[in-house]
Amino acid sequence: MNLTKTNTSLFNRLRFVLVDTSSPGNVGAAARAIKTMGFSELVLVNPRYPDVLQRDEAIALASGAQDILSSARIVETVEQALIGCNYAAALSARLREFSPPVMAPRAVAEQLATDKTLTGAILFGSERYGLPNEIVEKCNVLINIPANPDYSSLNLSQAVQVLAYEFRVAASAEQPPGESESSDEIGFHGDTANLIEIEGMFAHLEKALIEIDFLDPAHPKKLMPRLKRLFARAGLETEEVNILRGIANQILTKRRRLD
Repeated sequence: MNLTKTNTSLFNRLRFVLVDTSSPGNVGAAARAIKTMGFSELVLVNPRYPDVLQRDEAIALASGAQDILSSARIVETVEQALIGCNYAAALSARLREFSPPVMAPRAVAEQLATDKTLTGAILFGSERYGLPNEIVEKCNVLINIPANPDYSSLNLSQAVQVLAYEFRVAASAEQPPGESESSDEIGFHGDTANLIEIEGMFAHLEKALIEIDFLDPAHPKKLMPRLKRLFARAGLETEEVNILRGIANQILTKRRRLD
């Protein structure tokens, strides 16, 4: 639990995650974009070229941000990229019927800057097809950049720059150390549940709903995406996730006894 004020800067609590990136140039340009705004953590999920960080095009377009490239991590899955995070935001120009809540970049930046219990990740999809629904549904929010509706196409590195700028503005407005705590920073605050805990909860809850015939696995329709959307708005804490898993476990246990 967090009972005291946290002075951790947003610059140290935010990572930029590029998923299925095709162009080494975009990786280099993204590294430059986040460094110019004061951020440093870059994670690549399954890039097209395994040696993308050493490619000439990436190094050239990083233009002085080679330190960001050299420290960037390459992982195979989004789950690996989100280890240590308890908040994830997916960026997409395409709105989804059953997406998490849709927020503007500035609103998400202000939320993360204000709530110092959050360790966040911003997910950017492939240049060709963006982020698939199954990844978007794992996130707390969907970020939509309010661009020209007649031509809203942004290059990947441009989108990274827009987001990095908004988060820098929000981080720069953080309360300086030594000032009095706000009412939001006083009293009990449970630890925000991380994304692995939340995914485990959904899997457990799904089993329980199937067990009581509330969810038909042959025709699931949109029940689980709707529940994920509902809980994304709640901002679950670890203890709350444990309560929900306890309920699911009790349902499964009682059902087995009846059988």
